[in-house]
Amino acid sequence: MTMSNATIAALEKCPTGIAGFDEISGGGLPRGRPTLVAGHAGAGKTLFALEFVLHGIEHFQEPGVFVSFEETAAELTANVASLGFDLSRHQHENTLRIINIDIEPSELIEAGEYDLDGLFLRLGAAIDATGARRIALDAVENLFSAFTDLRILRSEFRRLMNWLKDKGVSAVVTTERGTTTITRHGLEEYIADCVIALDNRIENQLATRRLRIVKYRGSAHGGDEYPFVLDRHGFTVMPITSAGLTYPISKERISSGVESLDAMLGGGLFRGSSVLVTGTSGTGKSSIAANMVDAACRRGERALYLAFEESPDQIERNMSSIGLNLAQWRQAGRLRFHAARPTSSGLEIHLATLMSLVHEFHPHLVVIDPITAFSIAADDERVKMMLVRAVDLFKTRGITSLFTALTYGGDAPESTSVAISSLVDVWLLLRNLESASERTRGLYVCKARGTAHSNQIREFRLTNSGIELVDVLVDVSGQILTGSARQLHKSLKESRMIARRDEAARRRTLVEQRRQVAEGKIAVIRAEYEEELHTLEADLAREDMQAQLAETSMAELATLRAEPARPDTKISIHSVL
Repeated sequence: MTMSNATIAALEKCPTGIAGFDEISGGGLPRGRPTLVAGHAGAGKTLFALEFVLHGIEHFQEPGVFVSFEETAAELTANVASLGFDLSRHQHENTLRIINIDIEPSELIEAGEYDLDGLFLRLGAAIDATGARRIALDAVENLFSAFTDLRILRSEFRRLMNWLKDKGVSAVVTTERGTTTITRHGLEEYIADCVIALDNRIENQLATRRLRIVKYRGSAHGGDEYPFVLDRHGFTVMPITSAGLTYPISKERISSGVESLDAMLGGGLFRGSSVLVTGTSGTGKSSIAANMVDAACRRGERALYLAFEESPDQIERNMSSIGLNLAQWRQAGRLRFHAARPTSSGLEIHLATLMSLVHEFHPHLVVIDPITAFSIAADDERVKMMLVRAVDLFKTRGITSLFTALTYGGDAPESTSVAISSLVDVWLLLRNLESASERTRGLYVCKARGTAHSNQIREFRLTNSGIELVDVLVDVSGQILTGSARQLHKSLKESRMIARRDEAARRRTLVEQRRQVAEGKIAVIRAEYEEELHTLEADLAREDMQAQLAETSMAELATLRAEPARPDTKISIHSVL
C-alpha cells in the first residue's frame, strides 16, 4: 500500500483527568503505551501517577493497578484521603489493586540472567484480576537501585516498557531525576514513548513547581514549562493559554456604582470586561473597587474580593466612611473575601486558590486588590503571566474583573509595573492634583475598549455619602483648579458677578433718572407748544371773523350805492364803516 492511499490513524489518547494537563498534552497520555514521569523528591510524581489511575476509575470506568516501590497501601490511603480520594472503597469494589514491592538492594544479585519475570507475574495477575486498563509504577528507580552495569539496566528497563505495551495498558512510570540528566541513569527517557519532567524549585524562599513534556512520540504537545500546584484539590496544571481568544462577549451594560463614572464610560461597563484602576497611594483605588462590589451585590449578584493588603474587617470599616455597608452583603452570602499576604505562598498557589474560589462561589465580579503586591514575591514577568491566566479564566466564564495597581510618584502616570494595561478593556487612572499647597484627587479614563468615553479629567471626591466626580475648573493660564483653589475661584467669580450686577443696577438707575428728566423737559416743551398752538389758532379764528365782517359790510355798502336815496332812509354808521 502506498503512502498516498494509506490512512494514518491519529495516536489515541488516554485522558488523565488531571486539571489542565490534558489541555497542554492534546488530550492526555498515549493510550496503551508507557509514560515516564521524572522529578526530584517532593515534585509530585506519586500524586500524578495516583491521580492518573484514580481518575480513570472514577471518570472513565477504567480499573487500575498502582505499584509502589516505597509506600504501603495503608500509607497511600492515608496520604490521599485529604484530597477526597477513598482508596479503600475502590479496593473493596475491585476496581483498584495496590501492590507494594519492598526492594532491598543488598539482597539483589546482579547477574547476566537477572530478569523481571517475577514482577511481570505479579503485575499480570493484578491486571487480570481487576480488568485494569491503567497501571502506575511509582519510584521504579528502587527496582534498579543495585544495578551498576548500565547495559543490564537498559535491557531490563526496555523489557519492562515492552511488557507494558504488550499488555495494552496505559502506564505511568515514575522515577527520580538525575543531576545533569532527566532520570538518575540518563537512559530511561530514551526508551519511554512519553517523558514528563517535574521540577520543584525555590525562588525568593517560596516553592515553585513546573511541569514540562520533554518528549511525546506521535503527538504534538506544548513544550514550555507550565506551573502546577499540589493542594487540597490534588494535582492542577495551569497552562498560560488555557482560554485563548475564543471566549464569548456581552453587550450588556452594568453600573460601576458611581453614576457620574458610568456617564464617563458611555453608560457603564460591559459585563465580562476587565478593569484596571491605577494610581499612587491614597488616590481611591480600593474605594472604586468597593463601589463596584456594592453595585454588584445590589443587583443580586455575587462578588469575590481578593485582598492582599487589608483584612476583610478593615476593608468593611474603611468603606463605611464613604457610605458603603459591605458587611451586609457578606452576611447575605453575596460577598466573599479572601485575604492573604502575597508572600504566604507562590504565585501558582495564589492562582490555584483563585481558580478554586471561582469554581466554588461562581462570582459575577472578581476584585484583586492590589496586583502590584505580588511583585514582592516574584518578578514582574511572572506576575504578568499569572494575571494573563486570571484574565483568561474570567473571560471564559463571563466574569467582570477589576484589578487595582499601585504606581509611584516618579513613574509616568500611564504606566504599570507589571505591564498589563494592554490586557484589560478599561483603564481608569487616578492621580493627585497639587495646587496652592493643597493636594486633591483627579480621575480620567485612559482607555475603554468598544465604547465612546470622556477624555476629561474629573475631580475625584470621597465624601460621607460616596464618591463624587465633578468638573475640573481651568483658569485663564490653563492651570487646573481643584479643592480650596476651586472654591476660591468660585467665590471670586461670584463676587465679580455680584459687583457686575450692582454696577448694572446703579447704571440702570442713572439711566432711569435721565429718562425721567428728559420726559419732564419734553412735557414742558409739549405744554409750551400746545399753548402757542392754542394762541395761534385763536388769533387765526379772530382774523377770520374780522375778514368775514368786512366782507359783509362791503356788500351792504355796495347795495346802498346801487339804490336811489329816500328822504327817510337812514344810513347806519356800521354799514358805512
